[in-house]
Amino acid sequence: MTTINITPWGLAASYLLLLFPLGVMLWYRIPMVKRTLIAVLRMTVQLLFVGLYLQVVFDLNNFWLNSAWLIMMVAVADLSILRNSNLKAKTLILPLFIAILFGTITPTFFFLGPILHRPQLLDAQYAIPIAGMILGNCLRADIIAINTFYKGIRRGEKAYQHALGQGAVLKEAILPYLKEAFQSALSPLIATIATIGLVSLPGMMTGVILGGANPMTAIKYQIAIMTAILSGTAITVWLAIKLTMRSSFTAYGMLDKRIFEA
Repeated sequence: MTTINITPWGLAASYLLLLFPLGVMLWYRIPMVKRTLIAVLRMTVQLLFVGLYLQVVFDLNNFWLNSAWLIMMVAVADLSILRNSNLKAKTLILPLFIAILFGTITPTFFFLGPILHRPQLLDAQYAIPIAGMILGNCLRADIIAINTFYKGIRRGEKAYQHALGQGAVLKEAILPYLKEAFQSALSPLIATIATIGLVSLPGMMTGVILGGANPMTAIKYQIAIMTAILSGTAITVWLAIKLTMRSSFTAYGMLDKRIFEA
């Protein structure tokens, strides 16, 4: 069994599905039409470019080329998180990059090694899509975590200063905000994990089935990728907060407000 290919005309027909959401926006004068069209255009161009590039990457399956692609993915995610968090890239870009990189490659290597037993840990066919799924979830979680943590301290500045004034050291004063950030970032993922199979058939499982594998193989892949995603997300969120803290607080434990974009 092989995956049915989508013809160019079939792909073009898929855009007809946009008529309803765009129609609702136009009917109710919701100012999202231009943004939606630009987003769809960007998605199309980006995915077509990535598809052409990945064909080359998969054919060559070179360790250094695969590594460069993964690093580029992490760098784009790094900038996206900072942009969506309104934090200064100059201050936090490096520690956040390290956090995302470590949180992505650790479960990816574990997936390709002990789980799949691939002889090459950066086998393009497996490493790139698996790392991409892990990275996508890390990106969303990091945006939530970073926003929750730093903006929470900023909003609760008096309570935070009071904790410091009562003799709390930095790691004690930030603990309530760290807990809140961690919980906010992981809760959506945990809720998704709890309902997989009952509410939805997720992407990994569907892709493996469409690729011709039997359902039980697809289920095993899905279980493995969800544990990898949860692990990578937790690692990334924890490291993102811990590493960015080094340049976000003064020697007296006060939040340096210069990390926020004006």
